[in-house]
Amino acid sequence: MKPLFFILLATLAAGPALAHDGMHMHPHGFENVISLALIAAAVWGLVVVMKQRR
Repeated sequence: MKPLFFILLATLAAGPALAHDGMHMHPHGFENVISLALIAAAVWGLVVVMKQRR
């Protein structure tokens, strides 16, 4: 249950940064880190789910 919570939390936190049309730099330059964190959380969640299915 915890991995799902962290994935949802990361998605909600990244929502405003990912809501813009097209790619552009934000003043803080943090959008790449947020995108990588979402991808890492999704991969981690899949690994956890696959391990639990065994």
